[in-house]
Formats: sequence, structure tokens, C-alpha cells
Amino acid sequence: MFEESYALVSLLFALGVLCALLALGHLVAARRHWRARRRLACAHRGAWTLLFLLAAMLSAGSGLALRGYRLLTRELPVATISARQLGERDFAVRVDLPDGTHLSGELRGDEWQLDARVIKWTPRAIALGAQPLYRLDRLTSRYRGADEARTTPPSVIALADDSLLDAWRIKQEFPRWLPWIDADYGSAAYLPLLDGANYRATLSPVGGLIARPADAQTAQKLEAAGW
Repeated sequence: MFEESYALVSLLFALGVLCALLALGHLVAARRHWRARRRLACAHRGAWTLLFLLAAMLSAGSGLALRGYRLLTRELPVATISARQLGERDFAVRVDLPDGTHLSGELRGDEWQLDARVIKWTPRAIALGAQPLYRLDRLTSRYRGADEARTTPPSVIALADDSLLDAWRIKQEFPRWLPWIDADYGSAAYLPLLDGANYRATLSPVGGLIARPADAQTAQKLEAAGW
């Protein structure tokens, strides 16, 4: 799935480069017509230059905005999370991702929560082959008590770099932009932080995160904790 989404972004960048080259070709021709005093031909070439330049910017911008997102075609494993207790309500946490990378950090609290961003397309875009995309956002700590949750900031492990050019964020802030995106929303799942526990997080085709124990030992720990 990662390779397929990477291919989509690469295709958008390649299309942007192609459109930029076409725009450059029309610009050279427009300049030649201008020097020859063929104003109508120059205007025609100039219009094509602007059109291909706009297409290049749109393609390259879409590629940048979709960087880090992955295709969501079925229920997919998106992360494996392991916890090791360091002290009272203090845990060292490791997150292993499907592409073989991993991130580590510390969470202080009673539970962990995984957040993801999901993008779905309009029916017309789906008919052209567009498939849902997702990107993991962050892993944070949670407190069971509402009062403590209000007064104590959660600890955070970032799973993706913040980017100003992000399709999900753009659609949130400017709903009328990117009309081919039908739905953009967040999804979250959480389980208790337990010493020596291993968890598996999956994402369903409809965009919902699901958290489960990754092994029988963790399942027993969760059952003993009342989950």
C-alpha cells in the first residue's frame, strides 16, 4: 500500500514537471511570435502557457499535499505499539510502522491514544480510480479522570511532520477548496498503558481506527485490568 501511494505522489510530480515543460515551450513560442509582431499568435501561445503553468502548479501542489498519506483499500495494520513502564504512570513507548520505521518516546498517563487523518473522495473521483487515503498523526497519553484530563496536558509522540501544504488541513480550513475531496475527518483509538504490553492498531476501509492486543499475554493483561 505504501508503494502504491508513493507511486500516486510520484505520478502527480511527474505530471507537474511535464506541464511545466509544456508551459516553457509555449512561452518560448510566444516570445518568438512577439518579436515577429504576430500579436494574435503570441496571445494564443500565452494563453496555453498560463494553462499549462496552472496545471503544473496544481499537480505539484497536489503531490505535496498528499505526501505521507497511504492508500486505504481494506482493513490495514497501521501500527504496532509496545509499552514498558518506567515509573508510576510513566511509560517508554515504541511505535513500529508498516514501512519498517519506528518511533520511540515517553507517555505519562493511564492510556494511549492513536490519531489518524482520513481522506475520502467524491463519487466522480472514485469512478476515475481514486481510493481513500490515511496518515497517522500522533500518539498521545490519556487520563481516565475527567478533572485530571482537564488540568494535565497530555504527552505527545508525533508520527508525521506538520506541513502547511496538507490536503487534510487545507480542506478543514477552506471547505470549498479541493472539491474532489468528499470527506476528511479524524479517527482515534485508545487502550490502557500496561507494562510489557503490545498492541496492534488497524484502520478499516471506512476510516475507523481499531486497537487490539497484539498477543495473548497482552489480552490477559487487558482482561485483568477490566478491559
